[in-house]
Amino acid sequence: MQNKTMAPYVPTESVEQQCLFRWAAYQSGKYPELKLLYHVPNGGSRNKAEAGRFKAEGVKAGVPDLCLPVPRGEFHGLYIELKRLRGSRTSEDQILWMEELTKQGYCVALCKGWEAAAKTITNYLEMEG
Repeated sequence: MQNKTMAPYVPTESVEQQCLFRWAAYQSGKYPELKLLYHVPNGGSRNKAEAGRFKAEGVKAGVPDLCLPVPRGEFHGLYIELKRLRGSRTSEDQILWMEELTKQGYCVALCKGWEAAAKTITNYLEMEG
C-alpha cells in the first residue's frame, strides 16, 4: 500500500483575517487604536448585478484589505494587503494601489499571514510620533 501524504493545511485569506481581528480585539487594551482597524470589503465573488452595483457605489479593484486610520511618524495611516501564507498572488491592481497610497503618505505593507500583519501593526503603532 502506497503512503500518500496530504498537503499541509494552509488557512484561507478569510481565516487569516479572522485570526488577525481576534488578535486585535485581545490587544485593544494595550493599543486602543486597534478599535479603528477595519476591513475594506472589495474582494470576493459576486454575481454580475451585484458586481455592477458595487462598482457604481465606488468599489475599486486592488484596494488593500485592511486600513488603520491612525497617524504615526510621517504617515497618515496604515494599509495592509493580507495574503494567505501560500497559494496567493498580488494582482497588478493591488500593486498599483499600494504604490499610489505610499505616494500619498500612507504606510503600506503586504503581509503573508495574520502573524506578519499583527507584527506590522504593532511596529507601526509603536512608531514615534
